[in-house]
Order: sequence, then structure tokens, then C-alpha cells
Amino acid sequence: MEKGKMNVHVNRIMVVLLPAIVLLMIMLGWGLGLFTHIEEEPDINEASDRIVIGVSQLGSESGWRTANTESVQRAFTKQNGYFMIFSNARQKQENQIKAIRNFISQRVDYIVLAPVVESGWETVLQEAKEAGIPVIVMDRSVSVEDESLYVTLVGTDSVEEGKKAGRWLEEHLKERRMADEDINIVVLKGTEGASAQIGRTVGFSMIAGEHDNWHILEQEYADFTIYKGKEVMAYFLEKYDDIDVVVSQNDDMTFGAIEAIRESGRTVGVGGDITIISFDAVYEALEMVAEGTINVDIECNPDQGEYISEVIRMLENGQEVEKRYYVEEDVYTMENVTQEVLDARIY
Repeated sequence: MEKGKMNVHVNRIMVVLLPAIVLLMIMLGWGLGLFTHIEEEPDINEASDRIVIGVSQLGSESGWRTANTESVQRAFTKQNGYFMIFSNARQKQENQIKAIRNFISQRVDYIVLAPVVESGWETVLQEAKEAGIPVIVMDRSVSVEDESLYVTLVGTDSVEEGKKAGRWLEEHLKERRMADEDINIVVLKGTEGASAQIGRTVGFSMIAGEHDNWHILEQEYADFTIYKGKEVMAYFLEKYDDIDVVVSQNDDMTFGAIEAIRESGRTVGVGGDITIISFDAVYEALEMVAEGTINVDIECNPDQGEYISEVIRMLENGQEVEKRYYVEEDVYTMENVTQEVLDARIY
């Protein structure tokens, strides 16, 4: 075949096959996760008759965080009179700062911020204040000298959560007639600089400091994730052979820690070698409390959207709001995790 005719023949074949090749590549790309999903930004012009909310969520690092996001999405619907612009920061403060500046440029009515860390917010919050946009801090707190930079905090009292864990351990040791024995404790801390991590550490340490026989062997950051929780717990188990209590500052880290403990040949929970204290109280963790795998779970309630919506209603009506609103939370053990509690769990 002559060269020119062969090229024409090949080109015709490519024209026929190209659409199929492209379709196959797209299907493979989706299946293998090679294509990045790009969220389309909603058209703010559609919201002329609604309250426009810009929400900067810190990420999606855990089941708890997913429930927190769903709570906001349920509250800020079109039916409830809202138009929400949502941004997932993927655990990076710089992404949150960028999102807030984008909200300011779009002249939203309110900004809701769930901060990944406590510090470093003064400049961008000052920009929001100068633009006349009220900022509501959600879940975790911010550390700023001028507290007028945000209107209010709707979230959880992490210091009190840490104290609850310490008080439970006091009673637990008394019931087991071990109150005077030496107790060796390791702590899996969350993301460094996060107010939940700071508060729970401070709260538990305050109670532990009242007991000379409680020995915190080591504390290590495990980033609120299953993988890191398992990794840090494996390190603890290799270093210490006399661990009595694990304090894990969220359920995801707890799941990983339990895997590591079991793989080491030791047992957990009620009647086990190592007592497990966890935080958050998501559904899967409460099932483990009910079966005795986790001794106690200190609730951190993610259902905060409706609380924030109520604060906005008050502000819209010109009412004064408090500087802090804490959601209701409980402490769960085998004794009070009933089927009714599990059936009612939305996270």
C-alpha cells in the first residue's frame, strides 16, 4: 500500500475509534479515581430573597465531621430561607482563609467558620468585620485578642469533655477497688493546634493532676484519623508493656488503636487488659460501647446546624446573642447505651 493511502486508512480508523477510546478513558478515570471532582460554585444571584451563608468546613477527616456537615446542610436549605455556599478546606487553614475572602468578595450575609486550628485568624476576621459580615464560629474555637472579630461560638466545651473523661476514670477505679494503685496512661491526641485537642488534653490533665498515682506515660498527636491512631498506638505498645488506660480524643483514632492493641495480643474494654476512653460517641463507637469493647465514650455532639440557624434568626431580629452556645452532650457506658439510643443516633 502506498504511504499516503496507508495514512488515510489509519486516520479513518482513528476517527471511528476515537470516541470509544475517549469514553473508555473517562470510565477508567472515574473507576480509578484519576479525575478530580470540581464542585461548581452556586450562582449567588439566585439568592436575592434568601439569607446567604458562607460555610468554611475544616475538612472531612472523620465520621463525626461528616455528620457535622450534614447538620449544617439540613439547617441551611432553600425551604428554610437560606442560600448556602459551602467550602471544604481539606484540613488546611490557608484554604479556609481563601474561602472566607471569597465569601467577603461575594458579600454573603453571614460566615460560618469551623476552624482547623485555633490561631492565625486575626487578619481575615478583621477583613470580614470591616466588610460588615458577622462571623459565627462552629464546633472548635478561635484564639484572638479581639473577640469582637466574631459574633458567637456554637460548639462543644472540649475542656469539660476532658474533665468528664477524668471523672469517669476516677469512679471506674473506685468501683474496681484500684483507686490507690498506680495507673499507667497513654493519650492519643487529635490534630495539633485544634481547640478540641487542646481542650480535651487540658480537661483530662486537670483531673489527672489530682491523682499522684496516675502516670501519663506519653501523649502523641494522631490527627483524629484511624490510620494515625493505629500507628501511634502501635508505637506506644512497642515502647510500654504496662499500659492500663488509653485516652483517645476521638472515635476514629480509637478504632485504629483497638486494632493495634488486638494485633499485639492484648485485650480491650470491659474485663480486658486495657481500658479504653474515647470521645465523640458516633454510632459505630456506641455499638462498641454496648458490647464492652470501649469502656466509655464522651459525647461530642455534631448536630450544630439548627443551633446556628437559631442564632441567625436572633441576629436578624436585632436580638442580643451570647458569646458562646454549647450543645448538649452525654457520657456513654454499657449501662446507658440502649437500643433506643442507637436507633435515635443520626451520626
